[in-house]
Amino acid sequence: MEKFRNFIYLFILLMLVWLALTSSLEPQKLAAGVIISLGVSLFTSAGYLGLGLPSPGIRKIAYSILYLIVLLIEIIKANFDVAYRVLHPKMPIKPGIVVIKTKLKQDIAKVILANSITLTPGTFTLDIQGDNLLIHWIYVKGEGWEERAQIICGKFERILRIIFE
Repeated sequence: MEKFRNFIYLFILLMLVWLALTSSLEPQKLAAGVIISLGVSLFTSAGYLGLGLPSPGIRKIAYSILYLIVLLIEIIKANFDVAYRVLHPKMPIKPGIVVIKTKLKQDIAKVILANSITLTPGTFTLDIQGDNLLIHWIYVKGEGWEERAQIICGKFERILRIIFE
């Protein structure tokens, strides 16, 4: 049953991508999209289980959309922060490398968290070692790893825990 759900989930996802890319409801393009989506879904749905991705569901899809919105907002805020630091006459930076301990258990969730941190200007994930993320930060603030973890990845981690648990 799980394989069938993954197949259907991937098929729907691929069809949505196809429709977004073609921007057309012409019968020929729809038929091509269905055939291609079916073929790709048949060959990749088994690999979906091996990635450790969450099983599809309305709640997880809703939180995934929320995650993308939060990520976009954080990227925009970080861009303004870095622009301020670059344009400020005294260039207020206090760079450093910090270690953040994550509560996420799945490797794929840790990778998504690390990439989200790297996408926000001013931070860069250098390495993932077990439950620890090694992060270069343009302006280190906060005392201790817990406060720094909250500043850097608190919003991301809360939503990822809901998606992957």
